[in-house]
Amino acid sequence: MALTHEEREQFLAEPHIAAFAVDGGPGRAPLTVPIWYQYAPGGDIWIMTGLDSRKNKLIEAAGRFSLMVDRVEPSIRYVSVEGPVIDTAPATIEKLREISARYLPAGKVDAYVDVAWKSHGEQVLIHMRPEKWVSSDLGSL
Repeated sequence: MALTHEEREQFLAEPHIAAFAVDGGPGRAPLTVPIWYQYAPGGDIWIMTGLDSRKNKLIEAAGRFSLMVDRVEPSIRYVSVEGPVIDTAPATIEKLREISARYLPAGKVDAYVDVAWKSHGEQVLIHMRPEKWVSSDLGSL
């Protein structure tokens, strides 16, 4: 059964690890990797990635990407969202802290941010406007 507009937005707002996908270019399958993301109902999604990464170069070329999040307990539920890139900006340590706090225990955030900020190279924030949604709750099978 498809989720309501409110259910799918609330589910996407939960801190799931997303399956990120973008066109892989000529002769290549789509690039699909796990990724952290940030989303609030009614807003845009943002992700952070390396400025010189293959992921960023493919996003620039395609101009859009998709995310899919799911869970299997207590019921099988998923939300997939696709949309255009609407903005890119240099990453900030504040945004790294925000997204890290979404996924890591509070006591681990500062140490992770310190290491990541120093060792991951230049990062970029990429904002996507959700345009196409697919969702379902299959209940507990």
